[in-house]
Amino acid sequence: MKRIEPEWPAPGRVHAFVTTREGGVSTGEFASLNLGERSGDAPENVARNRAIVRGHLPAEPRWLEQVHGAHVVELGGAHDARLRADAAVTGRAGEVAVVLAADCMPLFLANRDGSRVGLAHAGWRGMAAGVIENAVVALDASPANVLAWMGPTIGPDAFEVGAEVREAFVAVDGRAGTAFKPHAPGKYMADLYALARQRLARAGVGAVFGGGFCTYHDAERFFSYRRVRTSGRMGAFIWIG
Repeated sequence: MKRIEPEWPAPGRVHAFVTTREGGVSTGEFASLNLGERSGDAPENVARNRAIVRGHLPAEPRWLEQVHGAHVVELGGAHDARLRADAAVTGRAGEVAVVLAADCMPLFLANRDGSRVGLAHAGWRGMAAGVIENAVVALDASPANVLAWMGPTIGPDAFEVGAEVREAFVAVDGRAGTAFKPHAPGKYMADLYALARQRLARAGVGAVFGGGFCTYHDAERFFSYRRVRTSGRMGAFIWIG
């Protein structure tokens, strides 16, 4: 299994990685490490892929029912219910947070002392709704003590959106207009990395790392819903050791 680990100054007790599409058993458009149960892949293949990833984790991750929203859950306690949210935080050692993505950004968060960590599924809808700010607040720390790492997402030269997307961001922060480049009548190319940095800055987080990926163009490493609608999903994982 091939994975990408954040390059950020988090303490050694913070463990995190995002999978690539390599190292699983799925075939065709889902080749090969598809972790998405609702992607259309054979359930037995997804189960085997998740088992492969589980071998790299200290415990079964807390899979979320993601809805492109802004709700954040605190992980802990019983694992018998599926959590409906797009971000999760925890301060419990060995508790594994996870989000799935295939163009949306997995945003990793950690306190500088490694006492709390989190993950956000940050596509444009979740960002516009405030999932990043909510996740930072849920870490329960001074934003100045929060580290962020931006994982693989669709790049700024591949993400065409309508004017309504631009307006959703500009209505909150006029500076967000700089993250949209006019492309065609009523269309813009959106820079999710720039938007995430702006949202993190609004939340008071200045220590931001990562970026520079493009799930759309890097077909060998990443799934992309914009490139292929029957797309698999990568997984992003974080925990305290």
